[in-house]
Amino acid sequence: MASLCLVRFSKEVLRPSNLIRGSLRTACFPIQQTKVEYCVWHNGDLLQTGSTSQIISSRNAGFFTRLTADELWSGVTGVSNQGKKRGRGRNVRGRIVDLNRGQRLGDGRVPMVWPGLNVAPTKGSEYQKLRELAPNPKREEQLLAARVKMNKGRYKISSLERGWSGSRFPGMSIGPPDPINDYTFEGFDSRVLEYKMVANVTGNMGKRMRASVMVVTGNGNGLAGFAVAKAPLGRTAIRKAKNRAAQRLLYIERYNNHTVYHNMYNKEQQTALYIEKAAAGAGLRCHRVIKTICEVIGIKDLKVKVEGSSRNYQNITKALFDALRNQETHQDLADRLKLNVVEYQNNMENVPIVVARPATGTLTKDQKPQDENLDFDNLYYNGRVPYKKPKKVPFFQKQKPYKKRWFQLYKSRNQEDARRERCVLGIEPSAKELSKRSLPLK
Repeated sequence: MASLCLVRFSKEVLRPSNLIRGSLRTACFPIQQTKVEYCVWHNGDLLQTGSTSQIISSRNAGFFTRLTADELWSGVTGVSNQGKKRGRGRNVRGRIVDLNRGQRLGDGRVPMVWPGLNVAPTKGSEYQKLRELAPNPKREEQLLAARVKMNKGRYKISSLERGWSGSRFPGMSIGPPDPINDYTFEGFDSRVLEYKMVANVTGNMGKRMRASVMVVTGNGNGLAGFAVAKAPLGRTAIRKAKNRAAQRLLYIERYNNHTVYHNMYNKEQQTALYIEKAAAGAGLRCHRVIKTICEVIGIKDLKVKVEGSSRNYQNITKALFDALRNQETHQDLADRLKLNVVEYQNNMENVPIVVARPATGTLTKDQKPQDENLDFDNLYYNGRVPYKKPKKVPFFQKQKPYKKRWFQLYKSRNQEDARRERCVLGIEPSAKELSKRSLPLK
């Protein structure tokens, strides 16, 4: 019985013009010809040897190579329009896996050095050559770890980088502005104050949605500015607003580098601000937009009351910057009124301290204007007085034991005022003298 033995195979790709005949000329796939050498044996004797050719079609371009990755994933995770209306496919985006994550050019199962692609063409004065590197046994594990890390969910923002409300843009820090030529904004920080979507309806384009962003930037040392920008993309609008704010910087005067010089009132459309200076260590007690602006400027202690529209962030920002830009220093006030500016501090026992004197001499008592309001707290309120809720009287103050205790302390009611006057006149005894007086008489 004859037996067919295949000795070896040799594969050779021929040109389609030499192989295609008739209807095969319309084929869109390449043609391969396989050459098979054979020999026939019978009862141990070699009867015949020869070779034959066989045409085999190979499809190198198909369904998976013709479509992009997004089109393939949309075919797997896509939902019809009717399904979307019924609420289907809400979480299909979480199933999509980026198979290219963790991979690098030239780093495959056999890592290669490709000059000009994944390494520099030259190393020193020599040209690098195409060569093969040692295989990485942990490559598959690293790829799998990168894909698992990608599918764990959203990137969690640290608490110091978050905005006013979770991961939203308003209140979030976006870094310093972009450098202008050779000048870099070192020490600057930019914060997003407002991020909203606006629409413009046109006749030929329909409704055009854009992102409107307001950003404030400053160096924390009195230099700050704000700007508003719009763009179709949110990131583009943020970048434009940040760089535009860096070109509109203003210098804000601060008293002792921690607060404003005096109380102020300013109004922008329907938004009114009552700004009140605060002592060192009081902190910022104000609207969150004003608090963010003060942190960028470098104001540490301030109290602001917002009346009217408190949701219009642009009016609040404009009113605050306008008030801070027009504030009057103590020296300017002394030169304008020709009077000494005196400050009382609680931590200094309310001892009057002169903070500014007029450069051209002070007015006498007879020359002092009588019709002008010289109350420093209300000097810049323009006749307005901010409403302050009266303090509630505690219930125990109406009880008889409380009234009895106050009657016992009535005889020493003016001791603090008398001590303050002795300190001003310099006749208050020292602590050493008071300790001697407390000793018993011999």
